[in-house]
Amino acid sequence: MGKKLYHGAAYYPELWDERTIEEDIQLMKQTGINVVRMGEFAWATVEPEEGKFDLSFFINVITKLYENGIETIMCTPTPTPPIWFSEGHPERMYVERDGRVMGHGSRQHACTNHPYFRERAALITEQIASTVGSIPGVIGWQIDNEFKCHVSECMCVTCKELWHKWLEKRYETIDNLNEAWGTKIWSEYYHSFEQVPQPGHAPFLHNSSLSTMYQLFSMEKIAEFCDEQAAIIRKFSSGPITHNSSVFFSVDNERLYKNLDFASFDTYATIDHFPSFLINNDLWRNFKKGKVFWVMETSPSYAASLESYANPHPNGYLKAEAAAAYALGAEGFCYWLWRQQRAGCEQPHGSVISAWGKPTIGYANVLEVEKMRKEIEPIILATRPSQAELAITYSDRAKAFLKTEPHRGLNHRALVTDFYERILSLGIFRDLIPEGASLDGYKVLLTPFIPYVSSEFLARAKQFVENGGVWIVGPLTGGRTESHTIHTDRALGELENISGVEVLFTYPMDDSETIGRAFDVSAPLGMWSSVFEYDEEKSVGEIEEGLSKGKSFITEHQLGRGKIIMLGSMPVGIEGDLMLQKLVDHYANDANVLFRTDVSKGTIVAPRKGDGYSVWFIINMDGKGGSVTIPIEGIDVFTKANVTAGKLELGKFEYRVIRFERKCLKGEDSDNSKSDSYEGI
Repeated sequence: MGKKLYHGAAYYPELWDERTIEEDIQLMKQTGINVVRMGEFAWATVEPEEGKFDLSFFINVITKLYENGIETIMCTPTPTPPIWFSEGHPERMYVERDGRVMGHGSRQHACTNHPYFRERAALITEQIASTVGSIPGVIGWQIDNEFKCHVSECMCVTCKELWHKWLEKRYETIDNLNEAWGTKIWSEYYHSFEQVPQPGHAPFLHNSSLSTMYQLFSMEKIAEFCDEQAAIIRKFSSGPITHNSSVFFSVDNERLYKNLDFASFDTYATIDHFPSFLINNDLWRNFKKGKVFWVMETSPSYAASLESYANPHPNGYLKAEAAAAYALGAEGFCYWLWRQQRAGCEQPHGSVISAWGKPTIGYANVLEVEKMRKEIEPIILATRPSQAELAITYSDRAKAFLKTEPHRGLNHRALVTDFYERILSLGIFRDLIPEGASLDGYKVLLTPFIPYVSSEFLARAKQFVENGGVWIVGPLTGGRTESHTIHTDRALGELENISGVEVLFTYPMDDSETIGRAFDVSAPLGMWSSVFEYDEEKSVGEIEEGLSKGKSFITEHQLGRGKIIMLGSMPVGIEGDLMLQKLVDHYANDANVLFRTDVSKGTIVAPRKGDGYSVWFIINMDGKGGSVTIPIEGIDVFTKANVTAGKLELGKFEYRVIRFERKCLKGEDSDNSKSDSYEGI
């Protein structure tokens, strides 16, 4: 891996006869598919009876594919334990919050913490890795499939025992836990770790600490399972290892990828939500900084199951998605799935080839992607994504806090995506970064919707500001402790201290007729909010109408060579969007963020750097056409024609690649990240 761009699909040869497999291989060659992912649901094929393993089928298929120029990402089949594992053993199965025990027949029905599951998962993975790992054609590995996609926190007896051990390791004594959680509330006080319940079905809401900590426990345990699987594979194969995840799932992606070799994600965003596709690329690029990522699953046209379906992509959109992914750092762009399944719950799902072997409605668009891949491959391989100057903090741990305390249905993914769209519309090249990521190379950091800010993150952000950075904090950031309780020294704890503000009140402003004014815009304020004491020198946004009239909701505080901006409330509506855009625009200019483009809404610029030159991938994503202002003369990479400075128009889903022989934006000097050698896998 690393010497080409991959264009692939999920393939399930165990569902088809030999003639169909031969037909599929020839069709893949015609279509331009050069990699397949297989095996993630084939446990019963590899181990039809307990202890009886047979890999001959997959060895044969992998070999045939390789002989025809198609490589393989091999998967571990642990999401679907066979009937011999499930039958008569409810203790091995996943248990819902209300106590219902999962049955056999779907997927993710087993508890991944059960010792017998771990034992059998280790054995099947060892058999596959030792048998298939050295076969030519196997270029990498995927562990399991979409951890915690259909389930979240298991409530079985095994998990209860592990939960108690996890708590003891975290808190050391039960007195420490009681103090941290405030368990004298409602007589919840515990005398031993064994008494601490799981947050199962209850008459009313559980203690916030109990609910959030159990989510974090579950996230850590699934990551530990992933670590175990990776360690087994590495005994027999040097191939890089990943997992196909998503921001939707109940996992901590930062922790999940810590011990994996590259990151990959699944997304089925439709054109109406194309920013949701882009945000994944900007986030997954940073889970393994300096390495490529893969789009492991996306539909060639539409997603569907027995109960639902999405709208098909318009012609041309798939090509725009793929061009954006490759330009933003993806090495692989893969579909779910190659051949439509004739059975099961996903029969209606979009595919490249139908169950009867004919092209589907998305097939012509797949051919367009392949033509585009060949065209841009030399450019992508010779360059790397540029270093962004603005970053947005993303946290799956914050996702757990907001699942416990969603107020009016808030969730971290939707909030951050909405925030991200505003940055996208400003034409600022941006990164989404996990909490533990380095802040080197950035000038502006935005940290919205993070209820708990760790002391470690706070120290790094403070240093970032003191060194000249601008940190925009909030809304909904910093108001909770590590154990999901309220601070008792200040409303926002240590964050409030270093930001130089005094929080007077915290309360929900939704539908309260509160109006705030900042940057010459008046807008309604909403969401759970922090109100700051008015300070003429620090106030940037003042409340004009409402319960806290005359107080501040945006403040600015100088710290070292930089600034901390506190955004205490969420501006809403059309005026709110404008205010937020003006806020970000103002501080981007203040921080001298130069890596931005004058691009129309619905069109993006993905900048890349080569050896002494830069390249802009300009892509229309919304199918309405668009434009971008070219700052200096460049060269169209495909036509070799000169492109003069000024407005460049793009048609519907069109992509252009412009090369600049000298820096076209001063911000390109800021590529001081430690990831100059952008590695293929």
